[in-house]
Amino acid sequence: MFTPKGSITVITGCMFSGKSEITLRELRRMEIARRRILLLRPALDDRTELAVVRSRSGAAYRAQAVRNSADIVRVAVAERADVVAIEEAQFLDEGVVEAAETLARRHVAVIVNGLNQDFLGRPFGPMPRLMAIADRVTVLTAICTVCGDEATKTQRLVDGRPATPSDPLIVIGGMSDERYEARCRIHHEVG
Repeated sequence: MFTPKGSITVITGCMFSGKSEITLRELRRMEIARRRILLLRPALDDRTELAVVRSRSGAAYRAQAVRNSADIVRVAVAERADVVAIEEAQFLDEGVVEAAETLARRHVAVIVNGLNQDFLGRPFGPMPRLMAIADRVTVLTAICTVCGDEATKTQRLVDGRPATPSDPLIVIGGMSDERYEARCRIHHEVG
């Protein structure tokens, strides 16, 4: 994959599917192309230090935290970025869609990653709209922790049992805890 200037690429899928890994790989390729890169992440996602995005495999890239989508274009313009990558976009507000469009119109290559579904199996935050406006969408899968088949769902667990619709929608986790698992459609459960 190579993200052309003035385009929007969305990398999505369930947890443990490698979204961050693919994004970081693409940013390393963009460095070779001598592009000015800006990686943004929601300040809400505090699984790792805010000045870096780190994949489960240990790959890392410097990043800046933003509190909301209003910060995205402002920071990108100030940094004179050719490439803007947005990590975990499901945690940002709907304004991230307009920010991506604005940057693409300014000939910036925009790469956005995030969960396509929440733990209940519903479309997650701004991701459906981002996927709809994208020039390219890559949907990744993981391996089901129950049966070993292809996983497309994120299972949240509370005390080892499936979370219920009354549980909070956003619980940050998943780097090294047991709150989340990748599951296939058959083994995905809502308590």
